Amino acid sequence: MAATKPIRLLIAILALVSSANYLRAQQERRTRLDVQHVMINADINPRTQSLSATAVVRFIPLDDNTYSASFQLNNALQVSRVVDATGRQIPAERSQQDFSVRLTFPEALPKGQIATVIFTYDGRLTGLEESPIYGIKFASIQENYAYLMYPARWFPVNDYTVDRYSAKFKIGVPDGYHVLCSGLETKASESGKTIYEFDYARESFPGSIAVVKGEPQMSRSQGITTALYFRGESQEMAAAYGEEIAKQMAFFTSLYGLPPQADLTVMETDAGTPNGYSAPGMIFLSPRGIGKKVDSRLLSNQISRQWWGTMVSPASRNHIWLTNSAARYSELFWVEQNSGPAAVEAEMKDIFVEALTVTDPPVIQSSRLDDYSPEFWAITSAKGTAVLGMLRFIIGDEAFQKTLKSVLTAGAWKSIGTDDLRKAAEAASGKNLQGFFIQWIESTGAPEFKLEYTVFRTSKGFRIMGKIAQDLDTFRMPVDLQIETVGNPETKQVEVVGTASEFVVESFGRPKKVILDPANRVLRYSNPIRVAVAIRRGEMFAEISEFGDALKEYQKALDVNRNSSLAHYRVAELFFLQRNYQAGANEFREALNGDLDPKWIEVWTHINLGKIFDITGQRERAVNEYNQAIRTKDNTQGAQEEAAKYLMTPYQRPAATQ
Repeated sequence: MAATKPIRLLIAILALVSSANYLRAQQERRTRLDVQHVMINADINPRTQSLSATAVVRFIPLDDNTYSASFQLNNALQVSRVVDATGRQIPAERSQQDFSVRLTFPEALPKGQIATVIFTYDGRLTGLEESPIYGIKFASIQENYAYLMYPARWFPVNDYTVDRYSAKFKIGVPDGYHVLCSGLETKASESGKTIYEFDYARESFPGSIAVVKGEPQMSRSQGITTALYFRGESQEMAAAYGEEIAKQMAFFTSLYGLPPQADLTVMETDAGTPNGYSAPGMIFLSPRGIGKKVDSRLLSNQISRQWWGTMVSPASRNHIWLTNSAARYSELFWVEQNSGPAAVEAEMKDIFVEALTVTDPPVIQSSRLDDYSPEFWAITSAKGTAVLGMLRFIIGDEAFQKTLKSVLTAGAWKSIGTDDLRKAAEAASGKNLQGFFIQWIESTGAPEFKLEYTVFRTSKGFRIMGKIAQDLDTFRMPVDLQIETVGNPETKQVEVVGTASEFVVESFGRPKKVILDPANRVLRYSNPIRVAVAIRRGEMFAEISEFGDALKEYQKALDVNRNSSLAHYRVAELFFLQRNYQAGANEFREALNGDLDPKWIEVWTHINLGKIFDITGQRERAVNEYNQAIRTKDNTQGAQEEAAKYLMTPYQRPAATQ
């Protein structure tokens, strides 16, 4: 019996150790920090494509008993040393999986008191390294240019896109190079190097930098000065982009108030980067984003992020829909400014389709989604924009614009949450919008309306009695009814509550037809929308070469509408990519026999049939298809040039890849 006492004691000790480790692990997982200030001293060597840096990070622990802290840092950068403000070494553990460096402090950091850690690190950033955001490049040091954007985590980052900070950057480059960065700039020469210093006193997300050679092309218009660092063929586009930026800055200033910085610096990146990325006072554009003509949609999204992202930012990743959707809706404001409300209605249809491609999670749980993934953009951008569109419909144009301006004014240089938008909208409209936000932000699903009605003649005209059914029990939204009569159409509004809502409306003219939600104000399903959503999902699978899943989605579209030319066309594309040319030709023919919506399907179907006939040695038939493509006179995505090219020289299929 006595021999069991040491065993029991050992078990007790192990239990205590295990419990202590568990508590420590739990504490580490929930450790919260508020970074106050970042000071970077870095040397960039374009010849060796290398970076060496020291980062001083000043932060406040937000929890009791903070024994650890975790910062994200690009895996290509090796940490050689971490110390505290007194120079005492702090153990640092690297995690390649989540691009993090975990620090373990010798004693707990006091809650609410400023602490400082100093990282020393270096490495090469050639643009070929694994990115913290899978498949998207945010950092590259080349001989003639370099860019290091905030998402690359080229310096220690806490709570990505959420934790705001002020910063000072001291960047050394060889003579002949210039550094571009957010903040007040000073520079000095030192032993064959130029040392640039930038001071960004506001708390935001500074730290996206560029290194360039040569002078920028300057654009001065409407009181806006823009410095554009474009290379190669893109230089021809600089003047046009400068003019467009000036127009948009003036427009968004009238809409949102004074920007954080009136003048912008625009830097060209390279292939593999996002089409656009916005940093305080800076915009990065890829060659594809710049293109051969000004992409005003891309610009309006990125320029508006000077307000929605720099000036205000989400309180957590679950609220990132606020900035992503506000930037996307800014595109619509610009479209409306130049092309009118009807153009916005057409754009909204596409946004609704994208929003419905992902049914889970709800918007308020978007932190579950990978940054920059199609699902992330579908929820935080497309569905968020759909929500803003419905909010505008419910509270009216004036209250909607007042809401956005109020959020920016009250939240300037701070973090905002969904409740901030809701309260601002309620104050502007005088309406209780809690149910609206619960329905569209905190819940999933969208209704599919079914309308039944009967028309009765009255002494003053006509009475329409009907019922609107849908399958969401907690649903509540006003919905427009358009009554087509022998004269002008009449519009009424009814409240749809629950799964079945009865209504009675009066009409002066004889009703010929009643249309529910004629302007597509409500995010909802219908047969055309189901077809479009299935096709879009198929396209998403096809983009990552998941052809089996793509085919299933296209088949869903055809199950709803066998006459969908677009669905047949997408199926044909899959067969073509898989070199099943007979099946591809059959589906291209079905596309021609369908509804030809959108119209470009006709010209591109003839081109693709021509390619199939060239591949199979039927040149005469191929020429006939190319000529038919030319006769359509449709030049969507350069179709006419493509057809003319293969009239001259037969199409050759690319070599098969293993």
